[in-house]
Amino acid sequence: MSLTMPGLDSTHGAPRLGHTQCMRLALVLVTSALSLGLAGCGTGAGVRHGANFTDNAAMTPRLTQEQADDISIYALGLVGTPYRYGGNTPDSGFDCSGLIAHVFKTSVGVVPPRTVTKLSDWGNPVPKDNLRSGDLVLFAQNDVPTHAGIYVGAGRFVHSPSTGGEVRLDHLTSKYWASQQVAFRRP
Repeated sequence: MSLTMPGLDSTHGAPRLGHTQCMRLALVLVTSALSLGLAGCGTGAGVRHGANFTDNAAMTPRLTQEQADDISIYALGLVGTPYRYGGNTPDSGFDCSGLIAHVFKTSVGVVPPRTVTKLSDWGNPVPKDNLRSGDLVLFAQNDVPTHAGIYVGAGRFVHSPSTGGEVRLDHLTSKYWASQQVAFRRP
């Protein structure tokens, strides 16, 4: 008996995927692998929001899901690039806002503001339970924005943390990041 399904190659039963579907599948596989491989690194602490640092206004997405996925995939590809204050290219290194500017401009042609303070007002606020890949993660101390990264899914974000460091993937619930004020924005 022969069983055929739409979207499957009848000879081998393998799915036929387009470029967009392959990119999305790659993102899902990468985030799933990261979730499994790094599950022991975070604590069980939740993410908290500063009282004045975020709000729950309605959001109007400007980027498609495909663009958001492209942002995440590109950002993940930059993990390991050295940190450099004021840096905004893979060759020179990145600071946190330089990383965001480069990723958005290169992957989807969108030019975001160049400082963390300006990024904290860019786009629309997003509640934690509505996060998607490509959203911004913004940290603050006493409601003053201090750091930013790009959410890539599975509770993780890519960022360029500090002098002597490099672009890396961290978990929002790790002890350090969970103790910070955090807000999310969708460009």
